[in-house]
Amino acid sequence: QVQLVESGGGLVQAGGSLRLSCKASGHTFNTYIMGWFRQARGKEREFVAAINWSGGATANADSVKGRFTISRDNAKNTVYLQMSSLKPDDTAVYYCAASRQSYPTGAQNQYDTWGQGTQVTVSS
Repeated sequence: QVQLVESGGGLVQAGGSLRLSCKASGHTFNTYIMGWFRQARGKEREFVAAINWSGGATANADSVKGRFTISRDNAKNTVYLQMSSLKPDDTAVYYCAASRQSYPTGAQNQYDTWGQGTQVTVSS
């Protein structure tokens, strides 16, 4: 089973960009579907984006389409979330997660390994 560590969060002004990284331990990273989720204060955790093992298939929440891009580098055991045109509503703790599913999914119960999260704050 992999272990996940996110990084790259911080404070950014509206309209700015950030890139989150999620480093996985273990030798089986390239067999996992990887996903990004977020949880704003006082709200439920929600799906952001997911990517299949090869990077050839992705899924994105409607709220981030055209602004966020998920990618992965299996040689580095890392998945990324490039975030652009950030809005104050994007403020949240962002989590990466790993799933044994065979396709990118937004269903949280399909993910069995989670990172500790990284805070993203977008100021207006």
